[in-house]
Amino acid sequence: MTSLTVHPATGGLQGRLRVPGDKSISHRALLLSALAPGTSRITGLSNGADVAATRRAVEAFGARTASEGGVVLVHGGERHEPTTVVDVGNSGTAIRLLAGWAAGLDGLSVLYGDDSIASRPMGRVVAPLRAMGARIDGRRRGELPPLVIRGGGLRGIDYQLPVPSAQVKGAVLLAGLTADGPTTVREQIPTRTHTEQMLAACGAEVQIDASSVTVQPGPVGPVDWDVPGDPSQAAFWVVAACLVPGSDLTVERVYVGPQRAGFIEVLQRMGADVELLDPDPATTVADIRVRAGALCATDVGGSEVPGLIDEIPVLAVAAAAATGTSTFADAAELKVKESDRIESMVGALGAVGARIEGRPDGLVVHGTGRPLAAGAVDARGDHRVAMALAVAALASSGPVRIEGWEAVATSYPAFEEDLRRCQSH
Repeated sequence: MTSLTVHPATGGLQGRLRVPGDKSISHRALLLSALAPGTSRITGLSNGADVAATRRAVEAFGARTASEGGVVLVHGGERHEPTTVVDVGNSGTAIRLLAGWAAGLDGLSVLYGDDSIASRPMGRVVAPLRAMGARIDGRRRGELPPLVIRGGGLRGIDYQLPVPSAQVKGAVLLAGLTADGPTTVREQIPTRTHTEQMLAACGAEVQIDASSVTVQPGPVGPVDWDVPGDPSQAAFWVVAACLVPGSDLTVERVYVGPQRAGFIEVLQRMGADVELLDPDPATTVADIRVRAGALCATDVGGSEVPGLIDEIPVLAVAAAAATGTSTFADAAELKVKESDRIESMVGALGAVGARIEGRPDGLVVHGTGRPLAAGAVDARGDHRVAMALAVAALASSGPVRIEGWEAVATSYPAFEEDLRRCQSH
């Protein structure tokens, strides 16, 4: 286990910054490109270990990939049964999307990952894929990885998501490309729309309504993808610039489309000086400019939570520095991420002086309007917890040592380098 000591920022965070390519879009770009006969080009692919695992996975299924400068070439359309088990590393997105992607293949696939993946719930994706005709087994009858998938011969279904999940929606829609009829996924609460939008861009026949998505079986074609910056990664810098006095920071080319920019709305409710510069409605990409200022408490819950579930750890840091009591509710999904993020954030922020309580479905944070204290914290092997704690350290009264820093490589290997760059202007 490695650690990083982060010192308080002096002089504010300044300049312009680009974060890694959107992780959700990157996974899907690789999977769709591997299905499409011909060559797809991906610019801005996320450089984290999670997306690298998906790249290795599609190669195991027969795709050929190559890097040319900042572009990844994917030669697809020749999918076959892998000759060995497929390791997704630490990526819950990879294993769930791959389950649906592999269910359409007439062959045997075995998906597994690290110790964190071994405890991630898979029943939510296994159930609809079994309803489509895939034969899937795993620990606890398919509730936990590894997943053993015998695919092919799928039938279209009409499926209501019991839990809001863009990963499950994506898995079912990907499987639907090879079903014997239309596949519909219905949502009570909207989730990220990447899969359906990207399927349409590949030439798939997709019908998108207010509460449902239907895909018709059929081939997809190659696409030149341009992956924008990841809003979940941008959120760390946006919150940091809100909290560190003297900051004036712009994060460039960030995806701000449906169900991904909710954290900005939360911060604006808290009084943050955050604005989107020249948003492009066609590409849903914008620069985000943020300047430091005092924050006040807010409540987060209900239908907005699925669109910002990954940003709650860093929003909890903002709440700890704000004035008043903030609540995060309807977020029990935090308990089944890379760590139990409710428990992780209560332990870590409490260790540096925050007044924070865990609830079965979220957090209560009693903000003091003052910087947090110096100390030592444990990220528990969770990349988003580690980076949220680095943000807390930037606005603290003294250095904070973060144990488990190596987890950051799963999504943002250059975070420490960007940390230095923002403070050197």
